[in-house]
Amino acid sequence: MKHIIMVALMVFAFAKAYAQGPPITADKPIMLGGNSFTMKTLTEIRNTERGTAVYVPVMLHYLPTANSLIALHVPYVNYDLSDTSGSGLADMKIMGKYQFYRKDGTGRTFRMVAKTLQTLPTGQEIDVMDISTGKYSGYYGIVSGLETLKYGISTEIGYNWMPDGSLDEFRTKLGFGLPLLKPQYPNKQLNLYFEYNSVWLHERDWYQLLYAQGIQYARKNITFDLAVQLPLIQDIADDRALNYSVFVGTRYTF
Repeated sequence: MKHIIMVALMVFAFAKAYAQGPPITADKPIMLGGNSFTMKTLTEIRNTERGTAVYVPVMLHYLPTANSLIALHVPYVNYDLSDTSGSGLADMKIMGKYQFYRKDGTGRTFRMVAKTLQTLPTGQEIDVMDISTGKYSGYYGIVSGLETLKYGISTEIGYNWMPDGSLDEFRTKLGFGLPLLKPQYPNKQLNLYFEYNSVWLHERDWYQLLYAQGIQYARKNITFDLAVQLPLIQDIADDRALNYSVFVGTRYTF
C-alpha cells in the first residue's frame, strides 16, 4: 500500500509540475488541459548583415480540449535594414495543433502532435523570414517530445509552403531541456534549454543551422524566457547572414 501511495504522489507531482516548461525557440507537444488559455509574447531582436529587426508578437493560445490547440499571433515589427526601414504590423499567424499519440509512465511521458501554422500577408514585403514577407504561406509539421523528471527532448520536422514566393523551406528543430530544480507543487521551475534549428530554402539554395542557449524561470502559471541564438552553419547570401538573435518572453496561463 505504501508503494502505491508513493507512485500516486509521483504521478500527481509530474502532472502538476512538469520537469520543464515549453521550449523557447523550439516547440513542445505537451498540452496542459482543455478549456484553458495562454497569453504570451516572445520578442526577437534579430541582427543580420542586412540590418536589425525587432519582432514583438502578442499570442493567444486556446485549448478547446486536452489534445487540441488553436492560436492567433498578432505581431508588431520595427526594422532598420540596409535597403529599407519602418515599423508596423508584421505577418499575422494562425496555428493549430492536434495531439494524436500519447504514452505516459511513472514520471515520464511521450507525445506526438500534428501542427499547422498559416501565415497571413498582413506585413510589409521586406523579405524577412518568419517575420514580414507580405505573402501567404502554410507550414505543416510533426512535433514529438519525451519528458521525464530529469530531462526533456523535443523534435520537429515540417515544410513551409509559400505559393507566391521563394521562401519554401524544409524545417527541423531539436531541443533539450534540463531542469535545475526538483519538481514541486505549487509549480516552481528553473530550466536550461539547448535548441537547434535548421532551415533549407531549396528555391534559393540557402541553408542555416542555428543554436540557441536559453534559460527559463516559471512560478505557478507564469513563465519568463531568455535565449541567445547564434549561427553554426550558414550557406546563405552574405547580406542575409545572421549575426545573432536575442529572445525575451513571458507567458501566462489561465
